Amino acid sequence: MSKMKILIVEDEIVIADNIARILENLGYEVLEPAINYSEALETVEEELPDLCILDIQLAGSKDGVDLAWKLKEDYDLPFIFLTSNADPRTVERAKKLKPPAYLVKPFNRDDLYTSIEMALYNHQSAEPTTEKPDAEQIRIKDAVFVKDKDLFHKVRFADILFVKSDHVYVELYTKDQKKFLVRSSMNDFVDGLPGSFFRTHRSYAVNLDHLDAINSLNVHIGEQRIPIGKTYREELLKAVQLK
Repeated sequence: MSKMKILIVEDEIVIADNIARILENLGYEVLEPAINYSEALETVEEELPDLCILDIQLAGSKDGVDLAWKLKEDYDLPFIFLTSNADPRTVERAKKLKPPAYLVKPFNRDDLYTSIEMALYNHQSAEPTTEKPDAEQIRIKDAVFVKDKDLFHKVRFADILFVKSDHVYVELYTKDQKKFLVRSSMNDFVDGLPGSFFRTHRSYAVNLDHLDAINSLNVHIGEQRIPIGKTYREELLKAVQLK
């Protein structure tokens, strides 16, 4: 059984590191901590954590309460609020979210473990009781079967032009102009693709067999212009032997 993945969103590095050490000792998988709203969403889209620990008071225009609303409405992820000296107005905003658990600073290992278990239990208890499918994708050697309602559609890897991250889903675009949706993190899905696929951006991976043109900013596949992120550019150019 895979470890539960937890994301810490805390702009005080010492506190984030302390929480991370406790979580690792408890047997959880800890993702690289995020320090603000935008970093947290990037990690959520790429890694799809099982739970987030959010400091209410984050630096920047959007705080932990704003982030919690986003996680609840767009990702349906359980979260825990970290609180210390939040002002009354912020606390009132947080209450409206009906958070499954709070963690008050300072805290200890038992407090942290109990808060996580409470958050997960409350989140699961709130989910609909209708049965869920065992899997939304089944992979074989040269294809993936993607579930849509009561059918599994066979999508050959060779027919996929590119894949795109969309919150907690990955979109598959095929050469016959179809789009399929798979519930998965981008990293997990791309890890299972054959060698012809290459990550160009945190939100995109392309099938190099269908590449029509490339420059320093974009990959061209038919009419599609797919961005190249700066952290992926050098390896991509090497892959297509342009460097």
